[in-house]
Amino acid sequence: MKEKIIRIAATTGAALIVLAVIGTLHGAKYLYISSIFETLGAVIVIDLGLALIRKIEIRYFLLEIFIDISFIIAVLIIFGAVFDWYAFTPIWILVIMAVLIYLFGFFVRIINIHADIKTINVLAAKARKEKTEKEKQ
Repeated sequence: MKEKIIRIAATTGAALIVLAVIGTLHGAKYLYISSIFETLGAVIVIDLGLALIRKIEIRYFLLEIFIDISFIIAVLIIFGAVFDWYAFTPIWILVIMAVLIYLFGFFVRIINIHADIKTINVLAAKARKEKTEKEKQ
């Protein structure tokens, strides 16, 4: 649960940074507080949806990526319609944001996997060392 909250917070932060950069490039001067909560809501829905999608075994890596990105885009389009994001942000920017957010999450997952592998290797080495010490006694 803690990891899920951290992942949601990190993804929300990344989404807000991407939104701020794109907004700055288009001449925006400020970000509404409601946008932060709307973004958080979208990220929570995206995270829960991707968790459900990952429960389905997809054989092809590229198909999995396509489904993930399509889901993210669909959520952003729906949230955009509900919260009237299109008054300020064109739909193509939401698509770019979806891809950037997905790539951010993908790299975070890779980093977490490497950290888990490192932890497992340390624990395995420790277990081997303890087993060797017990055998010597």
